[in-house]
Amino acid sequence: MRELKIKTVGGNGNFEEVIASATPEVQALAREARALVADVMPGITEVPWARQKIAGYGVGPKKMSEHFCYLAPFKKHLNLGFFYGADLPDPQNMLEGAGKELRHIKIRHAEQLREPAVRELIERASRHLPKLK
Repeated sequence: MRELKIKTVGGNGNFEEVIASATPEVQALAREARALVADVMPGITEVPWARQKIAGYGVGPKKMSEHFCYLAPFKKHLNLGFFYGADLPDPQNMLEGAGKELRHIKIRHAEQLREPAVRELIERASRHLPKLK
């Protein structure tokens, strides 16, 4: 397994604690999604919130100004969420949610994470932020 280029800061706990109460299947999805996000943006900043069962990703520790996506495990799926998802083009109609800004994709199978449209959404979302230094 290759080393992920992720800088973990702040929050509470670590990524493994975020996903600890999830099923082994959802944990595997979360690890694969995390690797995909790190592949799209090497050197990404991760902020795990173990108590809230969420990990945010971006260019710094500030959730709504420096993060562009998050991972949140649920009982039967993983949410791959986007803080500014309402602004993203979504030609495949993958995004769910009706809030002002947030949107997410419910990931139930690893094959979903390998779809080019998912990677494209992550890439587009990452462009909402300043470049990594």
